[in-house]
Amino acid sequence: MSDVIDAAVNTLNEKLGGGGFDGSAKFVIEGEGAIVLDSEGARAGDEPADVTLTAEADVFQSMMEGDLNPTAAFMSGKLSVDGDMGLAMKLGAVLG
Repeated sequence: MSDVIDAAVNTLNEKLGGGGFDGSAKFVIEGEGAIVLDSEGARAGDEPADVTLTAEADVFQSMMEGDLNPTAAFMSGKLSVDGDMGLAMKLGAVLG
């Protein structure tokens, strides 16, 4: 597993406050791998999810650090979303 994925899993679990996420979401970080969020929290994985968000590593890192709003990333084409858009918006609120 890449250092980027490890760091992202840790950051996402901190943002979730030790809890889980209502639904399932997958982040695909291009060139690094994938992370799944569900009721058990965040972990490295590539199983099917209700919504899949795809971005380059630098875009994902900017979102995790709070420098880039997930909605702005989507609107500018830096983040693609496939699946349940409502769940993606809910996830954006957790990340923001």
